[in-house]
Order: sequence, then structure tokens, then C-alpha cells
Amino acid sequence: MEISHFSRVNLNLRRFPYSLSSLLASIFSKSLASLSSTPQTLLLPNPSLPPIFCFHHFHSNPPSDSSTSSISSTGYSSSLNPTANPSSQNFKVYNLRWFRSFSNSSSGLNPSRRQISEIIILIQSNQKDLESKLDGMNVSLSEASLNSIFGTLNSLKVSAVRFFYWVRRSHPLFYRSSNICSLVIDNCGRLDDFDSMLDLLNDFRLNGICLNQNAFGFLTAMISRKTKTENSVLKTVGVLNSIGGECGVSGIHALIEMFSALGYTEMARYVVSKSEKRLSNYNILIRDCCHRGKFEEAREILDGMIKNGCNPNSHTLNYILSCLCKNNKAAEASQLLEEMQECHFQPDALTFEVFIHYWCGLGNLDMAFEGLDKMISRGIEPRLTTHAAFIKGYFRLKQYKEAHRYVIVYSDKYKSLSNALYSLLANLHRKGGKPVIAHSILSEMMEKGLKPNHSVYIIVRKRLQQFGREDLARNLERSFTSLISQPSTDNR
Repeated sequence: MEISHFSRVNLNLRRFPYSLSSLLASIFSKSLASLSSTPQTLLLPNPSLPPIFCFHHFHSNPPSDSSTSSISSTGYSSSLNPTANPSSQNFKVYNLRWFRSFSNSSSGLNPSRRQISEIIILIQSNQKDLESKLDGMNVSLSEASLNSIFGTLNSLKVSAVRFFYWVRRSHPLFYRSSNICSLVIDNCGRLDDFDSMLDLLNDFRLNGICLNQNAFGFLTAMISRKTKTENSVLKTVGVLNSIGGECGVSGIHALIEMFSALGYTEMARYVVSKSEKRLSNYNILIRDCCHRGKFEEAREILDGMIKNGCNPNSHTLNYILSCLCKNNKAAEASQLLEEMQECHFQPDALTFEVFIHYWCGLGNLDMAFEGLDKMISRGIEPRLTTHAAFIKGYFRLKQYKEAHRYVIVYSDKYKSLSNALYSLLANLHRKGGKPVIAHSILSEMMEKGLKPNHSVYIIVRKRLQQFGREDLARNLERSFTSLISQPSTDNR
């Protein structure tokens, strides 16, 4: 079987590592007469791959071309000088030949993989007339292609600042892209260029641009060397703190979330300790600890934030309460809730739901109803998921009549949830292999003028047909069609 051109290149790469410019020159030294004027679909390459392996991901089926110049036993193209420097005259002449060719034939088209690679080489050359050459290419860039270019430049540690400013001028639509702005910050970090980072962040702050986790990939790249990472984190946090505004706050949040997601809890806590004492920062830490089942660590963070004068909110406590209940520590959760209420903490609907879910899961509906009564007495309306916990709890106990009675009572009390409660009850019967009962539930609710969930109605009707109950299926269809054809004066 014939091996494609890009497969041959990758095989040679494993044997003979050499510079990116030489590699790309060898790949694209074939005649530009073969360039097609047909627009090509651009796919985002995998940014986790080493940059020199990214280019064959732009197309799912890379074309093979027998006119491609061969790679010699030394790993270099036979048509190029292997010692050529990207800034050398030979390199410049070579680039000029490329750009003249496709600027005439590809104007206004989406960038091809070849053009993306040529843009990267041009940026790498850092020529004085970089911007004018980019203008001359007359290529309309997409966000996917920009992600690819910035991702590759970041992996290569090639400055992308000039290119970013050019993009801001020539493609202003992408200037407010959180992802593109984050990638150029990552680029500055990889080059230890905190002066440019500060200038960019100041500009982002003035324009209300937020950052995401892509801004801090340079920190994960050096995570194995703890000292250097801490120094870089300290620099980064210092810059973000000095910037402030939406940009600075979102940057700190993204930094904490990134370290938490990667399992670097100590580093995430280090960021919190070096930044402004915000409740949202602590909540990220506590949420991460609870997701990992580390309730003792979460409680430790809770105590620390209170000592630092940062009072928790319902989100803070609910994370910990949920973690405790999921780990069968309801007694400790109840004790924590009492302690917080003594400190004037006001529980919300989710706080009560945490305990209700726990007791319903154990089949202790009496305790669950105590929690429901407490929240209603406080004027807190239960959420749909709270009611669902009771209905499912009855089903686990095979108390189907009680589940039906619950739906009747609470759908009358909380009319905005009536459709959802009846539809849930019918669907649970359908899942239990009782489509006839599901039919009766749907018929009952439609008699009350309640419209069933469409997907539940469709599934129940099909299941009735499968059970040979065409009569009930037709009856259900007539009722549903009649209901939806009636003019509605409410949101039911």
C-alpha cells in the first residue's frame, strides 16, 4: 500500500529531528502550480500534539503527491540548504515566492493547510514587513485557523504578539474572543514576556474581555519544576491583581480552576493565598475538594476563609453538605448546618434538597418530609428535582399509589411544575414496563388541560403499539392532538 506524503514525513521525523522551518520547507517545496483554487475545509488540529505533527490534522484525508520533493538520508529536503536560518536571505526569497503565488489565486478563500503553515513560517521569520506581507496574502481567517496558528506558535515558543495586533486590525471580529485573547497571553507567558502580557491585559481590561484557562497553558508546561512554577505563578498573579476588573478577576478564577482540574490542589490554594480574598475563589477550591470527596480538606478551607474575614454563602455550604451526605455522613452534615445557622446563615432550596435526596435514597421518606415541611414553612419553594426525589423514592419502595397521590397534591400546589411532575410519573411507569398505566397518567393530565412532555408522549405511544394496544395508542394520539390544537392562554 502506498504511504502518503505526510506519513513519509512523520516517519522521517522520528529518525531525523530537525528545525520546523526545514521541515515545512521540505513539505511545501513542491510546485505551487498544483495549488487548488477550491475552498478547503479547515479542521482544528489537536493542540496537545507536538507542533510539527499538527499540520496533517488540518484535513482528514491528506493528499498524496508524487511531485513532492524527496527527503534525503540526512532528513533534509534535497532542494534546500539544511543550514538555512529562517531569517536568512534564502528563506525570505522562498517565502516571497509562496506569498505572490497564493495571494493571486486564493483571495477571499478560507485558509488552506498550506496557507496556515506559510503564515506560521512567516511569523517565525519575524521580518520587518511582516504585517504588509500578511496583508498581501489576503486570506480570511476563521477562529479555528487562529486557534491552530496560536496553538502552534505557543508550542514553538515563537512570539505571536505582532500577529495578534495584526489580527486585531485586520479581523476585528476576533479581537473580543476570550479564547484568542487567552492564547496570546499564554504565548507571552511561554516567552517570559510579562511586559507585553501587562500591556495586553490592560487593553483587555478596558474592553471588558475575560480570560479562560487557555491563558495559562505555559504554567502547566513547567509544572514538573515546582520552584520555577511558583515563581511564574507569583508573577502571573501579581499581573492579574494589578490589572483588576473583569479581566483580572476572570484570570484568577481560570487559574484556580485550571490547577484544581489538573489535581494540583496546593498550587490552586497558593493562587488563592496570593490573590484578593474573594468568596468566589474559595468556592472554587471547596467545590473541587467536594467533587473529589475530600470533605475534611473542604472544611479546613471553610474555616480558613472565615478566619480571613470571608463569609461563606449558600453555594459554599451546599458543596460541603452534599459531599458529606454522599459519603453517608448525614449526622456531620446536620451538625454543620446547625453551626452555620447559629452564625445567621440562611439555607436555600438546594440546602434542604441535599438532605431530602439523602433520606429519599435511603427510603426514609418520613425524614425527607420533615425537611420538606421545614423549607415550606420558611417560605422556600421546592425545586422540581426535590419533588422528583420523592416520586422516585416512592417508586423504589414500590409505593406507586403514594407516588400518584404526591403528584396530584403538589402539582395542584405548585402549578408551574404540574406538567413536569405528571410527565415524570408517566415516564417512570413506562420504564417499569407498564405503558398502560403510563397511558392513564398522561390521559389524566390532558383531561386537566396539562400538556405532556412531547418525548414522553411519543415513547409511551410507541410502547403501547409494541404491546399490541393500538386502541390506547390512537386514543392517546387523539387526546394529544386535540389538546395542542386548542388556543392556550397560559404556559402549560
